[in-house]
Amino acid sequence: MIGCGYLGAVHAASMADIGHRVYGLDVDAARIATLGRGLAPFHEPDFDELLHQNIQNGQLTFTTAYEDLDDVDVHFLALGTPQRDDGLGADLSYIHSALDSLTPLLKARNGRTTLVVGKSTVPVGTARGIAERLEEIPGVKLVWNPEFLREGFAVKDTLRPDRLVYGVSDVADETAEVHMLDAVYRPLLDLEIPRRVYNFESAELVKVSANSFLATKISFINAISELCDITGADVNDVAEAIGMDDRIGRKFLRAGIGFGGGCLPKDLRGLISRAGELGAVDSFAFLRDIDAINTGRRDYVVRLARRLLDGEFDGQRIAVLGAAFKPDTDDVRDSPALDIALTLYSEGARVKVTDPVALDNVRKRYPALHAEDSVENTVRNADLVLLLTEWSEYKQLDPAVMKELVSEAKIIDGRNVLDLEQWRAAGWHVEALGRS
Repeated sequence: MIGCGYLGAVHAASMADIGHRVYGLDVDAARIATLGRGLAPFHEPDFDELLHQNIQNGQLTFTTAYEDLDDVDVHFLALGTPQRDDGLGADLSYIHSALDSLTPLLKARNGRTTLVVGKSTVPVGTARGIAERLEEIPGVKLVWNPEFLREGFAVKDTLRPDRLVYGVSDVADETAEVHMLDAVYRPLLDLEIPRRVYNFESAELVKVSANSFLATKISFINAISELCDITGADVNDVAEAIGMDDRIGRKFLRAGIGFGGGCLPKDLRGLISRAGELGAVDSFAFLRDIDAINTGRRDYVVRLARRLLDGEFDGQRIAVLGAAFKPDTDDVRDSPALDIALTLYSEGARVKVTDPVALDNVRKRYPALHAEDSVENTVRNADLVLLLTEWSEYKQLDPAVMKELVSEAKIIDGRNVLDLEQWRAAGWHVEALGRS
């Protein structure tokens, strides 16, 4: 497993758990040392146990040396493809650097069949170029096998995925590379998990298309929620009714402050960029609006907070519940909650932030923000409370107890998870997006 970030580390431990001898490689020596001790460098349910167990039983080893991979039959590429600093497109430098280091090992195998499997999310057309590069090495085959992990469910999504997608040069079930990857995933295929074989380009597009479609649903219901605020409609009622249509479905129709994290925004923008490079600018122009609606939700909450504080942030005490971009993860990349908190802080508010697991990352990345370990200390004497990540413990807060701690009983439910009647009955002024 080349690349032991979030994707690679989880996939490495999972492949060890289904019976393979796995080596996890990364150039980050500190991360490898942490993983090698059986310690997870990030929060992910069930991952710690999986990691520790498979290190203890000898199925999983971590290294920084490519030489340790000289007898490996299958190499997974799980490198990051972050958004480039100079635009919307993906930075592929980590993949190409890994291939530069891996290629000498592949050549040294003297024609022995070796499989390279791409897991990273890449612009369409990338795999074809890598395949052409690897064709020069006898015995080496490439499959592009996109990942569909959800943070907070990554172990489940790896060991019980809803589908397996193979991208190959020649679309046929009986090719050597398909057989090899089937052997890797045999315990999963025996569970009758669907497996589809497409060409490289289709496999590459599956991941970014899925994420862009989900982003579209989220931004659509968020746009409707703004109209609900203007007209007096309830966005939850609208979402419930349209979700009953099986052509639409109920999932991803919860209005709120929008999506974040390291995947949806990046994949959406990457698809926009690649479509433009391929001459399909007009057909994908709507995705720019989807992106704009999403980021605009953060400004919308800031404007709502300003109204609740009589137009003035300077010196106001604001409590923010949630820092991770979603619950069950400590990932704060492109977090809507933190983006809002930082905006409030920059405009003079005295902001306190809490989160069940993400505070270490908050303190490392945003030392200017006041991070509190407990909800009680965060909300104490607050003039306004913002619930911005839908952790289960925040949904279950007692409004009567909370009211005794704050200076002003005002709360913005940025995720539409609170029982409005209960909170209002306890004396709170509650603003829930699309339910005003």
